[in-house]
Amino acid sequence: MPLEESRPRYNEAIDILELAFTKDRFSYDGQYYKVNDVTVVPKPMQKPYPKFYTGGTSDVTYQMAGQKGWGIFVPPLLPWKVLEAPLNIYKRHAPSTDTTPTLFTSGLFTLMTTKRVIREEVERAILNFLAFNASPVESIQSEEKKSELRAKGYGFYASGALESLTKLTYEQIVEQEIGFIGTPEKVLHQVENFAKEESGIGELAVVSNFGGIDHWKSIKTQQMFAKHIIPAFRRKPVAAAADWRDTEGRALWPVPEDAI
Repeated sequence: MPLEESRPRYNEAIDILELAFTKDRFSYDGQYYKVNDVTVVPKPMQKPYPKFYTGGTSDVTYQMAGQKGWGIFVPPLLPWKVLEAPLNIYKRHAPSTDTTPTLFTSGLFTLMTTKRVIREEVERAILNFLAFNASPVESIQSEEKKSELRAKGYGFYASGALESLTKLTYEQIVEQEIGFIGTPEKVLHQVENFAKEESGIGELAVVSNFGGIDHWKSIKTQQMFAKHIIPAFRRKPVAAAADWRDTEGRALWPVPEDAI
């Protein structure tokens, strides 16, 4: 697909979704998509429709998400300094209303008992995972292709950020906190610092099945996360945090510090 078609196709798809959620019947005559006299059921309970979330790496994506009040998925694996500039664009363009920008990120998690056991069980899987995520950029290494990416708003993929992940040693991955790797005590400290310092992150997803890791190790990480990490946040009182509760009144995790 030509790069110049990517954004207009995306915008047309969003137009169709909004019409489908808000109109009993609708038609759409776009440059790329055409819809004739259709209805979508069931209609959403949320009004006017469920909150949209998007992800991406280009500045225009962060700007649009902020302007529309969407939530945004923050790319995992990248150091915070790489993400700080686009996230500032997102926050700067958020509507000046009561709507709080929603940032959602995911991270590699592994929790074990000792440093030696952790390294033995996850080192190869982490290196595999980083190499796999960086592998698509092998097809865009020519300077001509990189120039095209920069000119059409996809400069991130020509920046070398993904390739740099494959050059990291295991020690550097742990030191730079590319993943949340360590004993339960260490990971709890990492999560607390992340929620406190990287302001705006409202949700954190656990990625435990990465890089071909054995299934039992993935399950072990999830069990240890549930046992050692989640309770540390649930113990905190959440009075006056109605927006951070589910439909049954249970507190969502993690609760933002200013809501405690």
